Amino acid sequence: MPSDTAEHGMPPGFHRLIAAQFFSALADNALLILAIALLHAQSEPLWWVPLLKFCFTLAYVVLAPFAGPLADARPKARWMAWTNGLKALGLVALLLGLHPLAAFVVVGTGAALYAPAKYGLVTELVGPRRLVAANGWIEVAAVMAVLLGTLIGGLLVSVPVLDAFRRLGSGQPLHAAMVCVLGLYGVAAALNRGLPDSGARYAAASTRVPTLVREFWVANRQLWADPLGGLSLAVTTLFWGVGAMMQFAVLRWAESALGYPLSAASQLQAVVAVGVVVGAVAVGNWVPLGRAVRVLPAGVALGLLLPVLASVNTVWLAVPLLVLIGVVGGVLVVPMNALLQHRGAVLLSAGRSIAVQNFNENLSILVLLGGYAALLAADLSITTVMWLSGLAIAGLVAALIGRERLLARQVRQTPQSHPARPSQLQ
Repeated sequence: MPSDTAEHGMPPGFHRLIAAQFFSALADNALLILAIALLHAQSEPLWWVPLLKFCFTLAYVVLAPFAGPLADARPKARWMAWTNGLKALGLVALLLGLHPLAAFVVVGTGAALYAPAKYGLVTELVGPRRLVAANGWIEVAAVMAVLLGTLIGGLLVSVPVLDAFRRLGSGQPLHAAMVCVLGLYGVAAALNRGLPDSGARYAAASTRVPTLVREFWVANRQLWADPLGGLSLAVTTLFWGVGAMMQFAVLRWAESALGYPLSAASQLQAVVAVGVVVGAVAVGNWVPLGRAVRVLPAGVALGLLLPVLASVNTVWLAVPLLVLIGVVGGVLVVPMNALLQHRGAVLLSAGRSIAVQNFNENLSILVLLGGYAALLAADLSITTVMWLSGLAIAGLVAALIGRERLLARQVRQTPQSHPARPSQLQ
């Protein structure tokens, strides 16, 4: 495996990897907005909307035992190109008439197989000293993809653009919009094929399904049992579960509290993304891996900001609050994600650790999206949902902070009996 990168630089191919991830995620986020518009056009129930993300995420959980070994078994750049193609195939199936929920199962399968290779390649190319900074780049690219993807999706479903497609002869303007998104997947595939091979190789994994499942559960328990791995995994699992639910809650809140249509409400998601970019860039520059746990109070602040947002009904207050929520979220998730990747690579392997991470984070997304859909079906107000979510995340992160401080005291008393602590990480 390559040695650590230079103190002030990234290895060859790293920025191309970021660009490939950006275009792939850009297409995913634009497609989500188009699929929501398609469900509206088909007069499907409101609670079906979060099920799009549910179906997309389902593959992350089901394929978790196999995604890591598959990513480790071959050069990751080549695997990323193939799995990105699978996402494009899901979009083609949607264009040919497949139900949006079923199409998102196909797109999600491609994404689930893509993720361990993408994050694993980052861990293989970039050493521990630059891993937080590398994750800052990753989060900036991911959030910029959300920002521009939701803006592009909102633009493509806006009345003027759909009317323009009709004037150009399209009998199904939403389908014409989806063809534009298909081009973004093509750009991502081209970038993936030019990525370098890190040179990392792993022992051949078993091809027997029962063995893979058993090995996955052993790896899952091992990462949870590690003090640093378990802490960072708990935080990222909570963050992404709540974040996925809030992605739809903000759309619903903007419609009910501000009277925004879908095309305008999607722009408020982009406002949050701007904040995350700011937080990710800042934390990537001033928080080293060994001090990652010091950002945990940002999780409490994030939770407490959500009830404040739920009580706002003017855009002039909403926009700065959404930016602040994004900043706090970026400050929290970048160091925690880097810490989790580092411990996972040390304990397991790059691909396997990312598969474990994906399983837990996406299981959280499934549970919370399912609960959110159930609350909508029960006609619970969006304000109540946001209050409950915010207080829950603040309380859970506060409990994790207490657990970390207790463990730190134990380490100071008996340091030889505990695994690496943050101060020992380089």
